[in-house]
Amino acid sequence: QVQLVESGGGLVQAGGSLRLSCAASGRTFSTYTMGWFRRAPGKEREFVAIIAGSGARTTYADSVKGRFTISRDNAKNTVYLQMNNLKPEDTAIYYCAGHRSSYSSRPDSYDYWGQGTQVTVSS
Repeated sequence: QVQLVESGGGLVQAGGSLRLSCAASGRTFSTYTMGWFRRAPGKEREFVAIIAGSGARTTYADSVKGRFTISRDNAKNTVYLQMNNLKPEDTAIYYCAGHRSSYSSRPDSYDYWGQGTQVTVSS
């Protein structure tokens, strides 16, 4: 069982930056593909970014490419999402998630989810 706890959300003006963190329990963190997903009001959950267990491979949604960076520190059991040049349309609850079976951006592939952290971008 893996527990995930997100932090770092908040209110920021458009053009600003935030860094989300997701701390994971367990001793096999480096074997998990980790992802960030988000759910905006009235919309379905969507993929933001994923990172392979080694950190060597990353994939981003087109809407955040060039602005967001996913990274991980396996020694600290933590995955990060650096968000720059934030836009009002980035407003959402952000969730981190993990799974071991494959490198996938599909939310239904993920077994473990955090509780989410709110990100609000004002115009």
